[in-house]
Amino acid sequence: MPARKLKEYLNSHQIKYVSIQHSPTYTAQEVAASAHVSGRDFAKTVIVKIEGTPAMVVLPANRKVVLADLREVLGAEKAHFATEEEFQNLFPDCEIGAMPPFGNLYGIEVYVAPSLAEETEIAFNAGTHTEIIKMAYRDFEQLVKPKVINFTT
Repeated sequence: MPARKLKEYLNSHQIKYVSIQHSPTYTAQEVAASAHVSGRDFAKTVIVKIEGTPAMVVLPANRKVVLADLREVLGAEKAHFATEEEFQNLFPDCEIGAMPPFGNLYGIEVYVAPSLAEETEIAFNAGTHTEIIKMAYRDFEQLVKPKVINFTT
């Protein structure tokens, strides 16, 4: 069960969350709609490579990553979207494309869009294409300690 590692981590830190099962969906907007979560509250996780190092960028489902802005804000010469082949082995307990935004569990830096950081609650894939976790953003921030930077449209 892919969500086990995440749930064990949340439980060990006594974090309150809700687990929502939904029919299989593969895009962030579809997941949000299926689980009846607003696109601005659904956190999609995108894996990028910055100067060759994998990182997570986390943004609302209704926004898009602007790589030029990401490079500029981070002062990086190179940043690109990672291919599935480049990141699938980093998340052995997750279905491809359904990684939760907990880079700290995988040794990966996490960057969050300011618009998501302003939300009271966020929801995100729990490691599968059929389950999401909904929790307080402040709890997510406390556990993950993401860097809030502007990289979206």
